[in-house]
Amino acid sequence: MRLLTPVLCAALALPAFNNFPLAAQIAASPAAAAAPQDAATRARALDKLFDEYWQYQLKVSPETATSVGDPRYNALWTDYSANAFHAAMAREADFITRLGVIDTTGLPEQQRVSAELLLRSLIDDQEAVRFKEWENPVSQFNGPHTGIPQTIAQMPFGTVKDYDNYIARLNAVPAVFAQVQESMSSGIDDGRTQPAFIMQQVLKQVTTLATAKPETSPFALPLTKFPASISVAEQKRIRTEALAAITDKVMPSYDRFGRFLKAQYIPKARSTPGVSTMPDGAAYYAFLIRRSTTTNKTADEIHQIGLAEVKRDEAEMLVIAKKMGFNDLKTFNASIKANPKLHATSAQQMVDAYKAPIAQMQAKLPDLFGRLPKAKLEVATVPAYMEKEQSQAYYEPGTADGSRPGRVFVNTYNFADRGLEGAEDIAYHEGIPGHHLQIAIGQELQGFPEFRKNGGYTAFVEGWGLYAEHLGKDVGFFQDPYNDYGRLEADIWRAIRLVVDTGVHSKGWTRQQMVDFFHEHSSVDETNIQAETDRYIAWPGQALGYKMGQLKILELRDRAKAKLGPKFNLKTFHDEVLDSGALPLDVLERRVDAWIAAGGQ
Repeated sequence: MRLLTPVLCAALALPAFNNFPLAAQIAASPAAAAAPQDAATRARALDKLFDEYWQYQLKVSPETATSVGDPRYNALWTDYSANAFHAAMAREADFITRLGVIDTTGLPEQQRVSAELLLRSLIDDQEAVRFKEWENPVSQFNGPHTGIPQTIAQMPFGTVKDYDNYIARLNAVPAVFAQVQESMSSGIDDGRTQPAFIMQQVLKQVTTLATAKPETSPFALPLTKFPASISVAEQKRIRTEALAAITDKVMPSYDRFGRFLKAQYIPKARSTPGVSTMPDGAAYYAFLIRRSTTTNKTADEIHQIGLAEVKRDEAEMLVIAKKMGFNDLKTFNASIKANPKLHATSAQQMVDAYKAPIAQMQAKLPDLFGRLPKAKLEVATVPAYMEKEQSQAYYEPGTADGSRPGRVFVNTYNFADRGLEGAEDIAYHEGIPGHHLQIAIGQELQGFPEFRKNGGYTAFVEGWGLYAEHLGKDVGFFQDPYNDYGRLEADIWRAIRLVVDTGVHSKGWTRQQMVDFFHEHSSVDETNIQAETDRYIAWPGQALGYKMGQLKILELRDRAKAKLGPKFNLKTFHDEVLDSGALPLDVLERRVDAWIAAGGQ
């Protein structure tokens, strides 16, 4: 492991960095004297650095480039080797040094914010080095085993060059898995692994892909339809080369990776679910909390917030249950599960249950937002190769140029066991006014560096999604009492996350304790309980951002209402929250407070 450079150590020795403006810190740097002093020159230097950083990110993460519609690296995959990781950290240390000598005093506000956010991100990456995250690159939710077919599905296929890029990527799959296996082997040696039962799920995903027929696998999807501009001869050549690569390179790679998991990794993977049992586990979880929530809350504080939110939601849920003729939540929950009208009879019915609320909300948006996205939104189904382990629905951003729309993916696996009462709520969260509206607006911002337009913070992005659910109630939707109950089910679900995530990773809870808490305080169907429980185990801290972000946005809205009185305008508040893209919660609070001080203008 490369030792941190002196400048890096100095940066990491600023534990209170988040509490002070960036300009004051960089002005105090000894190297600041060498920085350009003219404001215009400093501004150009910053813009150049921002662009250089973004171009570097696209180069080292070709999948990111593909996802944002940049085709330059569509023949390549990320280098997962230890050498590549160390080189990336050294390059980021150089960015920190260069950023630190540019005084942002007197520069435009958004440029100063951009400098602050970039420095914070770079410092977070360097702080994470001690936890060797590169040794743990795979779970049932993340990793190249599912990322490869997902990226192929995002690639453009309009020219011969596009197909040749695709074929090149297929042929490069063996190198990806070789690098991943080497990193995971280092994780075994260092005691940094996923729990064995989590990796059993990964093994199922890998096996499903490894045993598919090459011509009908997700890897062959681009071969099902060619544009008319590609000649018949080229189509034949492309199909032959692609199927050969899938048969000879891709499938054997997945098979080898599956055998590696079964014979080497899973037998040596940890048996405990909590990340705190790993080396430096407690410190790692504290870091993950801060990175996910962008707050300085401790695990104990978040645990208590979760318990309080669970209690509040249960009180509201009981009101609805009593209106429906039930005296307690248990019997009402049982009646919902037994009610055939609240369960889909087909996959299409479940998809339609998401489409209808999105259409309803679409007509309301001009009353709630001054800025609306241009990007289109589609509803699709979760791919079969990953549906068993995936959550109920998720959003995948489109491209800023509109060539690929944003998509809400609905999980239709085991649809008869999934309740419909939560579909309206999730549609607002994943679609509009939630993720699609917020992320698409961010992508379309003018005059912002690309890393901000395409970046995100869990607490802001997911907090906004959960706030969008609340907003649906505020504007008069959820007229069906079952859907309104589903809204509260979803809210308590996020509150439960605060309890069980901190429970397993900080308080030594077992997996069964997590499941039992879910059963005791929710009516979430068994399929989702099992999938979500394993999600929190495999992805520590990430799920904390939802509720913490929602609570902060609601707090800021209430503060603005109280201080502005009749001057408060909900549309203007929403634009203030969204018009700078995703932000850490403390930066968002600073901006909203300044907006309030200016009279909400």
